[in-house]
Amino acid sequence: MNAFKKKRRWHCLSGQEPTEMDKTIMYWENKGKEVPTRELIKTPEQIEGIRRAGVVNTGVLDAVAEAIHEGMNTLEIDQICRKYCEEHNAIPACLNYGGDEDTPPFPMSVCTSINEVVCHGIPKEEDVLQEGDIINVDFTTILGGYYADASRMFIIGKTSPEKEQLVRVAKECLEIGMEAAKPYGFVGDIGHAIEKHCKKYGYGIVRDLAGHGVGLQFHEEPDVNHYGHRGTGMLLVPGMVFTIEPMINMGTWRVFIDADDPYGWEVITEDEKPSAQWEHTLVMTEHGVEVLTY
Repeated sequence: MNAFKKKRRWHCLSGQEPTEMDKTIMYWENKGKEVPTRELIKTPEQIEGIRRAGVVNTGVLDAVAEAIHEGMNTLEIDQICRKYCEEHNAIPACLNYGGDEDTPPFPMSVCTSINEVVCHGIPKEEDVLQEGDIINVDFTTILGGYYADASRMFIIGKTSPEKEQLVRVAKECLEIGMEAAKPYGFVGDIGHAIEKHCKKYGYGIVRDLAGHGVGLQFHEEPDVNHYGHRGTGMLLVPGMVFTIEPMINMGTWRVFIDADDPYGWEVITEDEKPSAQWEHTLVMTEHGVEVLTY
């Protein structure tokens, strides 16, 4: 019956005694839990590379924060991001990312998602920021082959108390998710904590999109769902690098991509109520997560 035996994901280094980390991971794998592969545990050198990319990524979003204002169009945001990258010898990861026979590659360097656009909003000259808008600006930097990914919300001028609360609670969800991420805990612990907080406000958590491993590629294992149950999902091991990026909708969690969208990227809330999201790239340490890009 060995043909049906599940292939092991974790392997000790050959010729070496198992470390405490090896023993802990193998214990959980033997209990049927999902564990990382060794490739998902970044070396100190790799973490430093991701950290350097994170410094540039934070600089990109700081440059946007300084310039963003009512009357600006989102194409101008894209230009700010590209210019900052060029000045710092970095590459925007979004530019020409993805695509398949139905969907062209992402055409811009940054995602600019206004109000009911949940994520993957495409910068356009005709998208002009108005008083009261809320916008998510999501940027990923490649520097020296390493990736760092973050997003922030911006409120344009004065907005409604309802939108203000949504933006605040979305940030709290990120912070609560970070607090729930513990070494040798599970990805599901993060989603459980976020969902519990979100439900207090009657908001919907987007289920179709998730956080993800990052660092050596744009998207790696694990998927970090922002809802779920404690003790489920992948084991969190020191050295893993991943994003937490809950997308919090004022109404339903359901989303769609408009059939008439020529690019097929922009994700919109089903009821067209506003959505908010904050994102950090994090490294798991022996003591909890450390932020690599804000």
